[in-house]
Amino acid sequence: MAETMIEQNEISTAVMESGEDKDVSKLAGKYLTFVLGNEGYGIEILKVREIIGLMDITKVPNMPHYVRGVINLRGKIHPVVDLHSKFGMGITEDTNETCIIVVDVTQNGKPMMVGILVDSVSEVLDISASEIEETPQFNISLDSHYIMGIAKIKDEIKILLDIDQVLADGMNLT
Repeated sequence: MAETMIEQNEISTAVMESGEDKDVSKLAGKYLTFVLGNEGYGIEILKVREIIGLMDITKVPNMPHYVRGVINLRGKIHPVVDLHSKFGMGITEDTNETCIIVVDVTQNGKPMMVGILVDSVSEVLDISASEIEETPQFNISLDSHYIMGIAKIKDEIKILLDIDQVLADGMNLT
């Protein structure tokens, strides 16, 4: 990501082979892809409840910096997480393409719906196991446990997120 302060040669020497063999074939399937900054990401389509345009988000005091606030969606209140902010990439700039992906997650054993704010939604891709590599392990203090794998589709890379882990880290929204 553009805002990391690590030199390219440090990254090259920091990437190590993973000691564990993940079965990437379990990751194959349909993913909703979206954009944050200049990077492509994907989440399992079965986690996606709906995609809505940007709407009024009510700020809530004393929430973590990456929780933009809450929305009222058909009479139910749902938190909205700004993924730019959550990933340390600044704050999402509101544009005509900015949208909220409403996802089903599990927090403390309870199912709930959370909105994630993204720059734009791309498409639904059917990603095969041959297009997915396991997450590289870095020999630096970088936490990547919320990344399920890296998909290589044509000439693009999509980071496949475990949205339950992304939203669980540092949050207790129940």
